[in-house]
Amino acid sequence: MFNRPSLAARIICQFIATIVALPFAFVLVAIVAKSFDGAGVVANYEAVLTQTPFGRSMLNSAVISLGVIVLVYTCTMLAGFAFGKMNFTGKKLVFNAILAGLVLPTIALVVPLFLMVQRMGLFNNYLAVIVPLATTIMPFTLLLTRNYLAGIPDEVLEAAKLDGCTSFGTLVRIVLPLSRPITAVIVVWAFLQAWNDFFLPLLFFQDPDMQTVTTIPLYFTSTYGSDEPKIFAALVLICLPVAIAYLCLQQFFEKGLSAGAVK
Repeated sequence: MFNRPSLAARIICQFIATIVALPFAFVLVAIVAKSFDGAGVVANYEAVLTQTPFGRSMLNSAVISLGVIVLVYTCTMLAGFAFGKMNFTGKKLVFNAILAGLVLPTIALVVPLFLMVQRMGLFNNYLAVIVPLATTIMPFTLLLTRNYLAGIPDEVLEAAKLDGCTSFGTLVRIVLPLSRPITAVIVVWAFLQAWNDFFLPLLFFQDPDMQTVTTIPLYFTSTYGSDEPKIFAALVLICLPVAIAYLCLQQFFEKGLSAGAVK
């Protein structure tokens, strides 16, 4: 589809990418350096681990992230296959209606979500956060997945049908094994959004034992000031799982994001 760029073009692109990345790298270095100030690196990180319910909060965030990933991946692959490879009445209208969710900020849905959770009695229940989060993530992952699956040759799917595969069997046996790059994109993106979410757990979890890891920095703030080194130490620990997940899936993530964005 695209010609291989020349050496000069690649050098220019690499230079521009480096310039763009420098501010983000500077912020990361500043956060880590700040976590070493005050009482010292050992005391700051020890305070985060011992003076807060860090382990319990990590577990809550892990449960929510896993639930969001499973729900987003299942719904996205099923819907992406339907919109990318099947024909049905109103397909374009329904797809565009789902994409409208991309322009809806979560804060605009707070009142109806709160009323729904209240009427269903789901306060202090993981589902109160998992389902709304997955709903707000899916329009973006569906857009990428639909574009990625549309690029799979129809001949491959027709050959599967000739061998007796149903539509669901074709999805499970043919499409999913060919979708590792976009799977990495869905997993990393859903995990990133679920792990970093602060507002919904704070709104729907009234029990302190249900709070997530993003609330840990609040333990070092007060009306009259805040312990900044310990706050930054908490931020470093909170970011570690996301960084590890991205580094593990980096190769597939970049490939899937590029393939899903081009159509």
